[in-house]
Amino acid sequence: MSMSRASRSQERLVVVGGDAAGMSAASQARRLKGPDELEIVAFERGHFTSYSACGIPYWVGGDVEDRDQLIARSPEEHRARGIDLRMRTEVTELDVEGGRVRSRDLESGAEAWTSYDKLVLATGAHPMRPSLPGIDAPGVHGVQTLDDGQALLDTLARTAGRRAVVIGAGYIGVEMAEALINRGYEVTVVNRGQEPMSTLDPDMGRLVHEAMEGLGITMVNDAEVTKILTGEDGRVRAVATEDAEYPADVVVLGIGVRPETALAEAAGLPLGDHKGLLTDLAMRVRGHENIWAGGDCVEVLDLVSGRERHIALGTHANKHGQVIGANVGGGYATFPGVVGTAVSKVCDLEIARTGLREKDARRAGLRFETVIIESTSRAGYYPGADPMKVKMLAERRTGRLLGVQIVGREGAAKRVDIAAVALTACMTVEQMTALDLGYAPPFSPVWDPILVAARKAVTAVRAGSTL
Repeated sequence: MSMSRASRSQERLVVVGGDAAGMSAASQARRLKGPDELEIVAFERGHFTSYSACGIPYWVGGDVEDRDQLIARSPEEHRARGIDLRMRTEVTELDVEGGRVRSRDLESGAEAWTSYDKLVLATGAHPMRPSLPGIDAPGVHGVQTLDDGQALLDTLARTAGRRAVVIGAGYIGVEMAEALINRGYEVTVVNRGQEPMSTLDPDMGRLVHEAMEGLGITMVNDAEVTKILTGEDGRVRAVATEDAEYPADVVVLGIGVRPETALAEAAGLPLGDHKGLLTDLAMRVRGHENIWAGGDCVEVLDLVSGRERHIALGTHANKHGQVIGANVGGGYATFPGVVGTAVSKVCDLEIARTGLREKDARRAGLRFETVIIESTSRAGYYPGADPMKVKMLAERRTGRLLGVQIVGREGAAKRVDIAAVALTACMTVEQMTALDLGYAPPFSPVWDPILVAARKAVTAVRAGSTL
């Protein structure tokens, strides 16, 4: 039994989860308060801390040679900074009323209670595993943690066959399909949606589809997986839909992730529609003065639609951790929300989006105009000028920017950051046309593609407002 809160001279912060949000919070709190003022105990059930989960597909695909390149800070480094980090230790119960957590050492099985004055929940997310026959068969992998990535690489190393099926075509599914192609596998992607990348509108997703097929990936859209078929040895041998079977020596789940909030739910903490923890602007769990939460286990405010969303991104997790650490450490910080910016790639095709898709805008009850333009990454006469397509949504009458999607070659994706700033500032498309963006022929046409789209959107808004 750990020392009670009443008998300790300094406060104790307990952190559940040792990746981006949790360890950023712990590190920031330690910068603000020394060990004499604040004891920090952190629990991590895996083998690694402070790593880039977003880099796992590139490690699996061979672009990143060594796993340790994805690790920003090791357990030893955290301990050297005065954080009592307990690895391979899983928190199994939260006693909110008693201010304590129960943990289990995964190596020895020993259990113990640890009291806290302040608690940070950074339990992350877990890959969605549909309830299908055979889903837990050897050779079926989710990819969310470094442990998951290592398990997949171990399977690839000992599997003689070279056929892979990826279920789902979101960011992870698309990136893992490319990684497996790079590993020399014959890859089929089975996707329940109309086109890959459901975070894009289908017309933009079609461009991704074409790029994937250009890599040699077989795309199967509008298909629902019904079961995972196994061989006599119990290992996966195929993925079945209602209409066909797709041979597989390995299966990767790229369906998406869900917040890891079973502990929080059992403790009665508030969850949103997506089963993520609900917090205030300071990342404090609503209704609980001394509990904070951040990273992939929380829902965040979408600044464009005004609704709560679950978005699992390392950028948000690190910001959440910084905000939590500042507040736990006696300072003050807030996380106002997001606009939904994300980028990815398929080979040399760059994919970007921010704000609302058409169906998001309709769901929010917004009336809007949509425009699509084609432009180039550089001045048309300059060598290496590659085409890109930009889709822009603007609110009818007001002209407020609602969303942007970009698909193109080198130099396309990061242009979405212009739109992300404009969305955050609640700019209209007409205001955007006056933005003073950098120009030189090697970097942009005289009118940047974002501004070309904004000009076309202004015309559409004006025409729509007269209807």
